[in-house]
Amino acid sequence: MLPFARVTVIGLGLIGSSIARAVRQHMPSVRVTGYDADPAVRETALRIDLCDDVADTAGTAVIDADLVVLCVPVGAMGTAAAEFAADLPADAIVSDVGSCKESVIEAVRAALPDAVFVPAHPVAGTENSGPEAGFASLFQHRWCIVTPPEGTPGIAIERVLEFWRRLGAEVETMEPAHHDRVLAVTSHLPHLIAYTIVGTASDMEEVTSSEVIKYSAGGFRDFTRIAASDPTMWRDVFLANREAVLDMLQRFSEDLSALQRAIRWGKGDELFDLFSRTRAVRRSIIDQGQDDARPDFGRSHD
Repeated sequence: MLPFARVTVIGLGLIGSSIARAVRQHMPSVRVTGYDADPAVRETALRIDLCDDVADTAGTAVIDADLVVLCVPVGAMGTAAAEFAADLPADAIVSDVGSCKESVIEAVRAALPDAVFVPAHPVAGTENSGPEAGFASLFQHRWCIVTPPEGTPGIAIERVLEFWRRLGAEVETMEPAHHDRVLAVTSHLPHLIAYTIVGTASDMEEVTSSEVIKYSAGGFRDFTRIAASDPTMWRDVFLANREAVLDMLQRFSEDLSALQRAIRWGKGDELFDLFSRTRAVRRSIIDQGQDDARPDFGRSHD
C-alpha cells in the first residue's frame, strides 16, 4: 500500500522538482501538486509538466493533500508553512527537506502548532538549482535522515520513512540536535571551506581570474562545484545551524594550526599519518556506496 495518495511540494527548486519527478516515476498513481512563491518558477513547472497540478497559492496547493513537503530554504520554512496553515487538512502530515532540523522544527511548529510534522533531510543534491535542474534518480541509494520530534506518532514516522524508501533512498532516524552536529561536519563545514577557498583565489591580486580558470587542478575544480551551490540556501543554513557550525569551525581551525606547524617544522611523519587516516576515510565512503571510485568521480568528459 502506498504511504500517501496526494503529495504537495512547496518549493520547486532542485530538491522539490526531483521529489515531484521521483514520485511520478516510482508512484505513478500518486497525485502531485506543486507550488512555488516565484511566478516564473510556476510557469516553468507548467511548461515542463513537472506536476499533475501547479497551484497559484500555497493554500490551494495543500487543500486536499495528505503529505506536504516543504522544499524551501531553511530560513523561509516558517513563513512558507504559515502561508498554507489555514487550508491544511487536519489529517495531513507535513515534512521538509532542510539540512538543519532544530531551527526548522521550531519555526514550523510556531506556524502549524496542531499539525503532525515529521522533518526529513535527503542527503543529496548538486550545485544546480531551479525546477529544470531536478531529476528522478537524485535520491537513489542516498541517505534520507528523518528527525521526528519527541511525541511524533509512530505511524506518521513510518509513512514518511516509506515515502523516501519508495523514492530509492536509504532511510535513518536521528535526534534533531544530533543531526545538526553531524551535518555541520559532513556538509556545512565543507561548503564553508569551499566558499572560502574559491573566494581567496578570486581575491588574490597576483593571480588573475583567467589564470585561476585556466590552470584549475582537480581539487580546485571540485571546490568551485561546491561553491556554486545556491547562495540563499547556504546563507540560511549557516545562520540556522550557527552553533554547531561554529563549534566544528573552531575544531577545524585548531587542526589547521597543527597542520601548519607540521609543515613549518618539516614533520613529515605527522603529515604522512594524517594523510593515511584521511585516505582511509575516503575508501570507506566508496565502500559504503556513497561515491564513485572511477577516475574523476565517474564524470563524463564528452
